[in-house]
Amino acid sequence: MESKKGTDWILLRRVLATAKPFKSLFIQSIVLAVVITPFSIAQPFIVQQIVDNNIINGQKDGMVMMAVLFMVVLLINVVMKYYFIYITAELGQSVIKDMRVKVFRHITNLRLRYFDKTPIGTSTTRTINDIEAINNVFAQGVITIVADFITLFAVVGIMFYTSWRLTLILFITMPFMILASYIFKEKVKISYQKVRTQIANMNAFLQERITGMKTVQIFNAEENQKDVFKKINHSYTSANLDSVFYYAVFFPVVELVSAVSLALMIWLGAKGFLQDHVSLGALVAFPLYLNLLFRPIRFMADKFNTMQMGLVAAERVFKILDSKDFIPDEGTINPKKLDGKIAFSNVYFSYDDKNDVLKDINFTLSPGQTLALVGSTGSGKSTIINILSRFYDIHAGTILIDDVDIKEYQLKALRNRIAIVLQDVFLFEGNVFENITLRDKNISFEKVKEAAIMIGAHEFIERLPDGYDYKVSERGSNLSVGQRQLISFVRALVFDPDILILDEATSSIDTETEAVIQYAIEKLIDHRTSIIIAHRLSTIKHAHNIIVLSNGKIMEQGTHDDLLTRQYGEYRKLYDMQFSELTTAE
Repeated sequence: MESKKGTDWILLRRVLATAKPFKSLFIQSIVLAVVITPFSIAQPFIVQQIVDNNIINGQKDGMVMMAVLFMVVLLINVVMKYYFIYITAELGQSVIKDMRVKVFRHITNLRLRYFDKTPIGTSTTRTINDIEAINNVFAQGVITIVADFITLFAVVGIMFYTSWRLTLILFITMPFMILASYIFKEKVKISYQKVRTQIANMNAFLQERITGMKTVQIFNAEENQKDVFKKINHSYTSANLDSVFYYAVFFPVVELVSAVSLALMIWLGAKGFLQDHVSLGALVAFPLYLNLLFRPIRFMADKFNTMQMGLVAAERVFKILDSKDFIPDEGTINPKKLDGKIAFSNVYFSYDDKNDVLKDINFTLSPGQTLALVGSTGSGKSTIINILSRFYDIHAGTILIDDVDIKEYQLKALRNRIAIVLQDVFLFEGNVFENITLRDKNISFEKVKEAAIMIGAHEFIERLPDGYDYKVSERGSNLSVGQRQLISFVRALVFDPDILILDEATSSIDTETEAVIQYAIEKLIDHRTSIIIAHRLSTIKHAHNIIVLSNGKIMEQGTHDDLLTRQYGEYRKLYDMQFSELTTAE
């Protein structure tokens, strides 16, 4: 338990440290928290003075001045509370705005292994919901709790000064209030933790199902998925209702304790007044003090929970920020251009550090040449291009580009010189031009147009309703597969890579579109070192070298003609199989 409390204090200090860039706002909020207190407790004191000195003693002359003083104090108190609430909210929003940028920047630099293991919805929850909860540490948490504590001590002090007898009467019910607040805090804390867990589960589920909605509808799985979502939604609702239940019990209990305190104070206080132990002004002022005393206690439990949930959320966010799941970037070489020579020597790799998916891979590709990778699904074709671009690091062996180990290049510099066109082209919401340039301001419209003409994509883009300004929907769903592929080719060309990788770029398009794509490929790979992954062997006949992979091993390599001469070779089997399929289809 002590360890947990220690952890919370460390976490709280770290959260407060995020406000360092906004020191001015933080100091202002603390100063206001202190300054507000005397103006808050001054109002009951002024009421007491009016009753005892003006009303009881009949001093009407000073009554107007005291009433004016009361209004001035009230106005100052209202204005300062406005600024206190506004500044603490501004501080919280400034912190989370800064933190969102840090988290997003951090996530974009994590290695792909992180995204292989972490649902997208979970990362979304961390970046949006959890960071939003951190705002409450400032807006409704630590600073307002400090202000409440200062108010409590000040109120208790002025109450003892005014009438120690009435103060002791109020303290009779205080243990019940503290006990109720503690039980409420602990119960709501548990329910809030369940709420945070359930909302992360819901976000992850929705992200996956909405992204894969086409698959859901293809297999008529709508009802099944609805049932699963109902269960997740029910769990989320139940977690929220648990917290609502504790609120529904706590606040009536607080009102009951307050009412009992007020009743005791009136009963015993009236007796004290009749015995001249308590002044009438004190008897009138104490209900106001009672409100000032119980109100912070009533809301403090809720604020503690709000702060605790902010800390729970902060812990999750910091866990991402503390993640060192990066590809090591210790290289110093920053080439403006590569010749494009690639050499794999005794390369081994596994995704789980146990089962090798690449085993003893060896090949050399000269500058300007084209290498084709063929093989069945899971043979290791895509893995080769992943490790070449250092999305993953190999476990054994070496990969050289221009006779230099790829780890000696700066990571950004290496990837700047390599372009990859994937089979499943990802287009972002925006126009065609933005999807080609990825909003890189260094790429001009003229360069994009020139690349599109060279690839053979300019004509189709111009036919779109707004040309290069045509609005592309999410993931490019309002474009055909072939159109998306052509846009990805233009995207690759405008970045002018020295090494080009085409990952099954023609596997999902029809024969007519394939001719257009094939022309684009020829333009792209011209005078560039290229690696092509293809299911259709007809697209790689002119490759300088073809490697046949199976279970992570190189079974054969050579030219198209050379491999066809091997009557019982793997490539010959694949070629004959595709040829027979085409003949059957015809």
